[in-house]
Amino acid sequence: MKVWKNSPLDAVMLGLSLVQTAVMVWLAASWEHASILQRVGGFGLLVFMMTYNIIIISHLFTHTPWFESRWLNGLVSMLNSLNIGQSVQAYQLTHVRNHHRYNNDRKAADGHTRDKSSTFEDGQGGEHDSVWHYAFGGALHTVLGTARNTVAVWRLWGVGPQESALHELATKDPVRRARELRQVRLDRVAHVVGLGVFLALSWQWTLVCYVPAFYLALAFVNVQNYYEHYGAVPESRYTDSVSHYGRLYNLLTFNDGYHQEHHLRPQTHWSRMPVVRREHGSALDSVDRVVSPVPAIVGFLYRSRPLLYRKATADAPPPPPEESSERNLLVG
Repeated sequence: MKVWKNSPLDAVMLGLSLVQTAVMVWLAASWEHASILQRVGGFGLLVFMMTYNIIIISHLFTHTPWFESRWLNGLVSMLNSLNIGQSVQAYQLTHVRNHHRYNNDRKAADGHTRDKSSTFEDGQGGEHDSVWHYAFGGALHTVLGTARNTVAVWRLWGVGPQESALHELATKDPVRRARELRQVRLDRVAHVVGLGVFLALSWQWTLVCYVPAFYLALAFVNVQNYYEHYGAVPESRYTDSVSHYGRLYNLLTFNDGYHQEHHLRPQTHWSRMPVVRREHGSALDSVDRVVSPVPAIVGFLYRSRPLLYRKATADAPPPPPEESSERNLLVG
C-alpha cells in the first residue's frame, strides 16, 4: 500500500512538525524554572520554528499534501494548525486558490487587487505598499482574525457567515466543499485544544512568549512574501516572482528559493523545482526578471534590486495575464 503521495522525503517535514510540537510543549512546561537567558533563547527558537513552518512546511503541504490518505493529511493539517497558530486548510484556500490565481496583481479599475495578499493593495500611485505596513500591519490583521476565530465557541469554530473569502474560495462541489470547510473547523479545534494545553502548562508562557512570537512570525512571513514579489512584473508568468538560487538556502528549505518556478508550476513537488527551472530555462532567460542574490526573508539587503514593474508601466500598458491550465485547476 502506497503511503506517501509524492515522495518519502516529505517524512523529513513531518518529523520537523512533530519536533516543533514537542518543543513548544517543553518550552511551556519549563517556563517557570527557566532563566532569563533560557526564556529569551526559547522565544527566539519559537519565532524561528513558527516562521519556518509557515513559509516552508505548511506552505509546501498546502500545494502537495504528503499522504495518499485523506485522513492522514487531515491529521497533519490539524497538527500544523497548532504549530502555526491558524488553520492550514484556510491557508490552503487563501494561498493556493487566491494568491496563485492572481499572482500579486496590481490594482484594477475599482482600486483593489484581486490577490488579497498583493503587495500593491495598499500601495499608492502604482507602487508596492511599504514593507513596514505590509509586514506588521498585515500581521496584526491576522492576529485579530485568529483571535476572533479562537473564541468563536458559539459556532464551534466553524467558518462563520462573515468569512466571505473562505466561502468564496471553497470549491463549489458540495461534497468537497463540506469536507474543506469541515477541515477548517477541525484545524481550529486543534489550535484551541493546543492553546488550552499551553495555558494549563503556563499561562505566563502563553501570554508573554507564545502570542508575541506568533505575531513576529507572521510579520517575518509577510516580509518573505513581500520580497518574493517586490520589483517583479505581475502581468507575465515569467516575471511575476523573485527567485533565489543559493544552494545552501535551497537545501535547508526544500527548494523554497525557486519561487518563480513555483509560480509557474505550483502543484509540482518541491523536489522537482530545479527540473522546472531547466524545462522553462529558455523562456526565463529570455526575459528581464528579478533574481535575488539573497533569500527573500532578508530581501531588504538586495539594495540594487531592479524595480521592473515601474519599467513595465512606463514602457507600455500591461499585457493581459497569461494563464496556464494548471493554474486554472486551482480555483476549484
